[in-house]
Amino acid sequence: MDYQRPNHVETPEEQARVQHSEWQYLKIFVVVVVAIVLMAAISFGMQVNKSMGELASERPAAAPAQTAQKPATAPASLNPVSATAAADTAQPAPAAATPATSAAKAPAAASTAAFAPPAADAIPEGPMGDVIRRGEQIFLHTSTQAKAFVGNTLNCVNCHLDAGRAAHSAPLWGAYTQYPAYRSKTKSVDTFSERLRGCFMYSMNGKAPPHGDEVLVALEAYAYWMAKGAPVGEKLPGASYPKVAKPAQVPDYARGQKVFNAQCALCHGDDGQGQRSGDVQVFPPLWGKQSYNWGAGMHEVDKATGFIKANMPLGKGNTLSDQDAWDVATYINSHERPQDPRFTGNIADTRKRFHDSDFSLYGQTVNGQQLGQGAK
Repeated sequence: MDYQRPNHVETPEEQARVQHSEWQYLKIFVVVVVAIVLMAAISFGMQVNKSMGELASERPAAAPAQTAQKPATAPASLNPVSATAAADTAQPAPAAATPATSAAKAPAAASTAAFAPPAADAIPEGPMGDVIRRGEQIFLHTSTQAKAFVGNTLNCVNCHLDAGRAAHSAPLWGAYTQYPAYRSKTKSVDTFSERLRGCFMYSMNGKAPPHGDEVLVALEAYAYWMAKGAPVGEKLPGASYPKVAKPAQVPDYARGQKVFNAQCALCHGDDGQGQRSGDVQVFPPLWGKQSYNWGAGMHEVDKATGFIKANMPLGKGNTLSDQDAWDVATYINSHERPQDPRFTGNIADTRKRFHDSDFSLYGQTVNGQQLGQGAK
């Protein structure tokens, strides 16, 4: 190394060399400090972003703004022989509700998740499984398995397809979790058991089994098992009959008859009485004394339209146009059927009390005959 004598006076060249070295060290020091600061800043920024992402994922997503939709209006008229029926009367729009009122009255949104009931062969063994299987047999063969309470040849499966499993045909898994519920039909809060009793009175044109009867217990057990895993109180997609938009033309009896002859008569017969094989009603009667009565939900044209649109012809659901579905539902429900069990003794009064709807043909005159007299 260089040897420097004591009391040596540095030359200008030596001083310049020393200063140059000091500047080099200083530059290196600054570069190192800057690099450390940058790395710390980058690391801090990444940590902040990660924390913000975790916070956002924990925060519930904001509900999308709901677009107000005007409900579909009922057809101008369901009188199939009155093509010149009066046009729909325009109704004034209701006053806009305050946000607080709207929030209070807004129903819970239906889940978009599809629901799959347990497999048909998954009924458990043991006493509970035995009752579930009993309910399944009653559901499939109601007119023979619950004969004491049935007044026609229908079976539950005629309207609730695939043993009550099929979506868009009022499946059991879609109904069981909705009760207890207030029903405008009964003007009271009904349990699921009471709902089943109503089916026997109206759809089966029979009488309601007593509360606690083994028929009701078995059917309720079957429905309970079918709905296993379904959210309680939440209406699932396919849980009822779909709503079909108002048709372009007023539903018409004559057009509906043509649709029936082309698409329905093969199974239900030209006379609408269905087909039997021994004691088994293979295809159900759609009107007449062996069909559902004037109190059944299916007698309302909009409900029949939804069922037909989604499920008929059997195995070819959603092939009919909306107009054809409305027309053929009108044709079917323009025929006489058993009397409403709530009949007051006067057709006009019974209509006013129980059938005051654009979708009910009870009490209306079709082809010169007033409906509601009851099938003979």
